[in-house]
Amino acid sequence: MKLQKIVERLQKLHPKEIDLSLDRTRNLLEKLGNPQDQINCISVVGTNGKFSTIQALYAILKEAEYKCNIYTSPHIQKINERFVFNNKPLTDDELANLFTEIEEENNGTKITFFEILTVAFLYYAKKYPANINLIESGLFHRFDATNILKKNLVSIVTAIGLDHLDWLPKKERTVEKIIFEKTSTLLNSKIIVAKQSSIKVSKSIEDTIKDNPSKKIIFNKNYSFILKENDFFYFEDEFGSLKLPKPNLPGEFQLENVSTAIATARQLTDYKITDDHIKSGITRIESIARLQEIKSGKLKDLTKNNILFVDGSHNPLGAKVLNKYLESLDCNKHIILGMMANKDHNEYISYFKDIKSLTAIDIPNQPNAIKGNELKEKIKNFKDIKYQSSVENAIRSIDLKENDIILITGSLYLAGEILNLN
Repeated sequence: MKLQKIVERLQKLHPKEIDLSLDRTRNLLEKLGNPQDQINCISVVGTNGKFSTIQALYAILKEAEYKCNIYTSPHIQKINERFVFNNKPLTDDELANLFTEIEEENNGTKITFFEILTVAFLYYAKKYPANINLIESGLFHRFDATNILKKNLVSIVTAIGLDHLDWLPKKERTVEKIIFEKTSTLLNSKIIVAKQSSIKVSKSIEDTIKDNPSKKIIFNKNYSFILKENDFFYFEDEFGSLKLPKPNLPGEFQLENVSTAIATARQLTDYKITDDHIKSGITRIESIARLQEIKSGKLKDLTKNNILFVDGSHNPLGAKVLNKYLESLDCNKHIILGMMANKDHNEYISYFKDIKSLTAIDIPNQPNAIKGNELKEKIKNFKDIKYQSSVENAIRSIDLKENDIILITGSLYLAGEILNLN
């Protein structure tokens, strides 16, 4: 309760959710002694795959017995997820005390919620100067609160696509503009560029970072992977090739994120990370709400022997890779969909092919979500879309056959509510 009250106060420090500027963050960090200048960081920017890439890299680093601090956003179930230190999330009391200290230093100055959370993370990270900090960039990067570091071990660029377009001027809502915002101010260190959705996107990224003096490790130029039969895949980079077990994540698209993590780990040449650490780590990845199978609980009981997935994808790029996985399955697929109001709902659902049923639902506790009945009316390219007010009713309404699967998707906020409900 104490933590929740502090969070509510912090959310009121700025009238806007997002205000693209680095001044407020820099000013507060300066008051706190510029802790960001005293820590070892790996920055992760992109549209899709950031969280999964971080979790894969984290799993490898843990196997090599390195301690990590991790900053991601948004959280899925609890805000504590954003504040991992020494390989453990902060407790409610620890987080409340941290927020109180930062709030007092800020002294009522206007600052956005994400900015003050970022400052809090960086301030606490200074307590662990030897740890590796895995930091996910928020909305874009150029004016993102995380873009105040002076040194970086590596910058990772995951898959970039169209998302958060409502924060860009109408004439600039292009993937090239997003690439510029995300990659034009990467620090001089090493840059890992993951597999992209097209040659055009890859070339645009390379063009944007061409004057950055960093060493560049680019998918299909400097590292690659090939999926083989018998649950193995092969990874290759400048250090040689690896025969690896498939990661413990469903979906071939996850190999892209895992391979990016491997490429990063092998570039950390000042750290002792062996092939065995990589082999073991990629089979122990913990990934929440990214094609996560719900194996027990209240909602799982409603599906009986059918598989139930929850995935927080919410943009076209996410829908595209999700559908690719679904198409690899020989069964009926049922989608339960809830989305935020500012997304392109028709564009998102248009990527899913051969879907047996589609049910729109409300996302509880999210005032910025589109109501399920409005979502049903907006979607034009699916003939028999239904509406149910709750996920329980949606599951009960599906005529499930043997081997059918259910996928709940459309929003990370929905995924969090589903996991909490379950």
